[in-house]
Amino acid sequence: MEDFWAFSLWAVRIWLYLVISLIMIPAMFGFSLGISETYMTILVKTLEWATLKIQRAKTEERTLNMSASNSLILRENGSMEKELEELRRSRPKSSVGGDFTFSDCFYFTRRGIESIVEDEVTQRFTSEELVSWNLLTRTNNHFQYISLKLTLVYCLGIFIRYCILTPLRLTLACIGLSWLVIGTTAVGFLPHSSAKSWLSEWVHVICYRICARGLSATIHYHNRENIPKKGGICVANHTSPIDIVILCNDACYAMVGQVHGGLMGLLQRAMVRSCPHVWFERAEMKDRHLVTKRLKDHVNDKTKLPILIFPEGTCVNNTSVMMFKKGSFEIGATIYPVAIKYDPKFGDAFWNSSKYSMVSYLLRMMTSWALVCNVWYLPAMHQQEGEDAVQFANRVKSAIAHQGGLVDLQWDGGLKRAKVKETFKEQQQKKYSSMVVGDDSNSD
Repeated sequence: MEDFWAFSLWAVRIWLYLVISLIMIPAMFGFSLGISETYMTILVKTLEWATLKIQRAKTEERTLNMSASNSLILRENGSMEKELEELRRSRPKSSVGGDFTFSDCFYFTRRGIESIVEDEVTQRFTSEELVSWNLLTRTNNHFQYISLKLTLVYCLGIFIRYCILTPLRLTLACIGLSWLVIGTTAVGFLPHSSAKSWLSEWVHVICYRICARGLSATIHYHNRENIPKKGGICVANHTSPIDIVILCNDACYAMVGQVHGGLMGLLQRAMVRSCPHVWFERAEMKDRHLVTKRLKDHVNDKTKLPILIFPEGTCVNNTSVMMFKKGSFEIGATIYPVAIKYDPKFGDAFWNSSKYSMVSYLLRMMTSWALVCNVWYLPAMHQQEGEDAVQFANRVKSAIAHQGGLVDLQWDGGLKRAKVKETFKEQQQKKYSSMVVGDDSNSD
């Protein structure tokens, strides 16, 4: 028995030595020994081979009909006015004012049926469809026997992901989080100075780099000349809590959020000792004036890190960008937009919080092939004269959607758990009413 424990201790020691020397230390200093690149090259070649095998086993018709979109319905992107104008071609609008045309009923009937069959909101909170099965068990296309070779590769993939990659990733995650708590706590005892700020940023970035290696993350950053600067607000589309790791792997940010308990609370308390993150109590989060004041105080201090905010307020499946909350756009600070786009072929980065807990989600990510994404830093944007916070937020959202190749939606992400607000229904009713009775009547 003693020999067994001695061998186990020796194996664990060798494992830690290899992890620290081959992965952790290179990650801390921002370089790679080529292990990740080799792994990704082999993985891409394997998935391409598997895709060809699957396509050959299918009929040509089915192969051509495969689609990477979640949409069952092909919707027109025109506004209500444009679509109704198309229906009213046979009956021109009266020059005196608006009028009602019976053909208008077809527009609302079609819209209603489309929403019943497949609405634009619900599909944004389900995993993105894949063109081809990626040898994972948690994709839309599940395993089907096609050939003996493909089955053997699938089984080998299960062994690699669960028996090799998962223990490695758990080890790196534990090291990264431990380093965050110990490092930020130690830096917190230092007096306020430029040296403390530099050490705090160094500790944070190192921690996130270790965690990123723990997810086999391959991140491509574009337009680094536009990277957010101190005294501003960085806003990005939101797919997963891992978005923070992706962005902080390249730069350091001040976080904004609610105070938590447990492990999350421990991390928050450790982080705020070394860096001025903005944490709110539950009651404070409901006080918009207090939140705005604290954010203004932060951005007005040009020595503090840029604030990182996800204005959607919830995770979306990386196919679209939903409505931005206007709060962070009312402050008057410089906005630095960032677009994040994940490649679902290597793993589903979307966190469906109504279906999976945080622990379950992280385990799913750690048993995926890898995390591959592109990050685009967009030029800084400022609120224009005569532009209110909502219009500014929509302009920033459109820029992010365009750069990331995402669908720009006006719907509120809060509909993930809530019903449509009555004000939105009234807005649509007023828009149609103005078309029917004419704009002149609205001034009465």
